[in-house]
Amino acid sequence: MSETSARLLNLLSLLQTPREWPGRELAARLRVTTRTIRRDVERLRELGYPVHASMGAEGGYRLAAGTAMPPLLLDDEEAVAIAVGLRSTAGHTIAGIEEASVRALAKLEQVLPARLRRRVGTLGTATVPLPAGDGPTVDPEHLTVLAAAIANHERVRFRYRAGAGELTRRLVEPHRLVAAGRRWYLVAFDNDRDDWRTFRVDRLSEPFATGVRTAPRELPAADAGAYVRERMRGTAATYRAVATVYGPAGEVAARLGGRAAGEVEPLDGESCRWHSAPDSLEWLAMRLAMLGREFTVHEPAELTAYLRAMGDRVHRATDGGETDATARPTGRDTPGG
Repeated sequence: MSETSARLLNLLSLLQTPREWPGRELAARLRVTTRTIRRDVERLRELGYPVHASMGAEGGYRLAAGTAMPPLLLDDEEAVAIAVGLRSTAGHTIAGIEEASVRALAKLEQVLPARLRRRVGTLGTATVPLPAGDGPTVDPEHLTVLAAAIANHERVRFRYRAGAGELTRRLVEPHRLVAAGRRWYLVAFDNDRDDWRTFRVDRLSEPFATGVRTAPRELPAADAGAYVRERMRGTAATYRAVATVYGPAGEVAARLGGRAAGEVEPLDGESCRWHSAPDSLEWLAMRLAMLGREFTVHEPAELTAYLRAMGDRVHRATDGGETDATARPTGRDTPGG
């Protein structure tokens, strides 16, 4: 491949990101002059790519939607199929490819002609996917709006419903989207509260980009994922457990999952003391129950009560001879639930 052809492909890849690129920034990234960028843009236009240019200090180049699909080596059917597939992936979390799906969907929908966007929307409306499991659903269009605003460093407004049900209007500077389990989180700087916040995307509605651009802010964490993890830990009750497990320390440590689960101290050849890392009562109980060994919990008292209630539920489920209907629980009867 010639140097010019490779540069054109790199330029096209940058322009397919949903933002406007100043000529100087493109020239710096591709290590050429702004005059070369202008010539390359003209070559892309000749090939059928609708590259629009705007004047002024904030002006630059962007790839816009045309009257037909630009020559991306995709026909209409393939473009629609890919867009529908990406929407499905973005809306129903699949580990490892969520963020890439949103980025790809934002790029593709940016250049889809209106007639193809209508087809994608029609298919999405008429299709009901079978959920992979319990969990909140996210509108893929919300994800693409937020992804584009993140790329453009553009403020976004939306309605947000808090966990207690309170509905507010928010103005934020979006930083990153983070997929955690079956939930999507938006990490953003809240302009009204003058502080960083995380928002569950399934709880926001009517997101729209304001057109106001801002300078990127420095996140008070190593990365967006670490920030979300810290916020989640701060809102969930966690406990440290101390328990004696009647089994060899090496075997117990391996079954617990190594040092990440806490410290295992040998007591003798057939028993050990486990000092857990902070975690929820549910996970602490499950770790102990799955060891396949006898154990004694020393602390906390909440874990002892949780295990006792869990044992009662298991006994009722396997008893088979229960005749007293009043013995059945009518709700969640476990502490910490």
